Amino acid sequence: MLWLCLRFTQLALDVSGPEEASAVAVERQRVVCANAAAMAAGVEAGMGLAAALALSPGVRVVERQPAREAELLQALACWAEGFTPTVSLAPPAELLLEIGGCLRLFGGLAALREAVAGGLAAQGMLACEGLAPTPLAAQWLARVADGAPCLDMEGLAARLAPLPLAVLDELDGPARRTLATLGVRRVGDLLALPAAGLQRRFGAALPFALARARGERPDPRAAFVFPERFAQRLELPAKVSDAAMLQFAARRLLAALAGWLAARASGVTACTLLLEHEDQIAPSRVPLGFAEATADLRRFVRVLQERLAQTRLVAPVWRIQVLAGQAQPLAGREMGLFGQEAAQALAPVIERLRARLGAQAVHALAVVADHRPECATRAVPQATPAPTVLPPAATRPLWLLPAPRRLGERAGVPQLGSDLLRVAGPERIESGWWAEGDPGGPSAGDVRRDYFVACSARSEWLWIFRDAEGWWLHGYFA
Repeated sequence: MLWLCLRFTQLALDVSGPEEASAVAVERQRVVCANAAAMAAGVEAGMGLAAALALSPGVRVVERQPAREAELLQALACWAEGFTPTVSLAPPAELLLEIGGCLRLFGGLAALREAVAGGLAAQGMLACEGLAPTPLAAQWLARVADGAPCLDMEGLAARLAPLPLAVLDELDGPARRTLATLGVRRVGDLLALPAAGLQRRFGAALPFALARARGERPDPRAAFVFPERFAQRLELPAKVSDAAMLQFAARRLLAALAGWLAARASGVTACTLLLEHEDQIAPSRVPLGFAEATADLRRFVRVLQERLAQTRLVAPVWRIQVLAGQAQPLAGREMGLFGQEAAQALAPVIERLRARLGAQAVHALAVVADHRPECATRAVPQATPAPTVLPPAATRPLWLLPAPRRLGERAGVPQLGSDLLRVAGPERIESGWWAEGDPGGPSAGDVRRDYFVACSARSEWLWIFRDAEGWWLHGYFA
């Protein structure tokens, strides 16, 4: 087994974006954590609020909210499900991921760690990593920001030996000071002492923790229980009046949705971003629709960008929520002969067009059993119609004009700037006697036509026909 511990260093602050000005989270008038801008001004964790304000007068002060931190940690646990099915919470600010069985899926440890780091950066989250064969050892390494992986039990004791005693939750301040007077300042010093003596002096929890960290005792961790239906919310650090500024915070919830879906091998065709306003105004709903069931965070974010660009807020937003539609099982991905993934670029394009132009502006074509070309297809709302294979005898162009265009004629030869050369045909189409004619032209109702494939002087391949009224251009071949 191989455990990856993510220790979130700014979970209490939960800044709204990567470009946030200096900000600190405080508890009992003492700084719990500070963002990069505040730390650049000299603010550090543990510092009094008055000292922080003296170093950075314009710093934004946020009161620590444990309940909000717990909600965010659960959202991050849902996101982490996209990397492993075994996720455990280690409150208040740590996640444990068992990744030993997932390395091959991601192409190795380096690729998986890169994917995790990229996902955290996209959400604006800062985390220290620890990698070890036991969960407690991974936590200790993460607490000192030692991201170098420890992959086997043989070298685990040597990796733990130089760690300070501050990584152990089982030791309070007085106990650490007592050990310091005895010359015990590192984990390695503790490991060299008899377990029985440690238990008599400091209780059974300390030697038991050392044994769990080294893998000598079992250390079962409760798996995070994922909700049956996805509905997560996020309170914003400040009220937002511009919809475009909601994108960063909404991305966090969408990342959690992507992980929640990955745990179920499922996708959604729609979800809703709920915007909660101040002054008891009814929440605004921003629907996000997709051309097919998907769990791809990139597609979620692309549609979100288009929808927020068209949204005008009726009042400032103080909290957002993402509600998922009915999850649908995803089929296995099609792969090429040598492992490359088959191209599936059409659905994301359709989603962006629908988000930008509206659902009614984008449609698909379905085949209708009718010989008349202009009546052989109809618009349908489905975005991915089943492919239709025409018989070889019915060679027709994919580009039909909205209505046939009259052509000139000279000595019985159709004209389009010059003589058109007929290279195939005729194909007789005689149908529609049951339908009433359209006064707008000869393209509807009862038709009697002889179709030809023709070539123009500019090497254009055309689909033309002749009826009782003359020659007509009906379409172009690609």
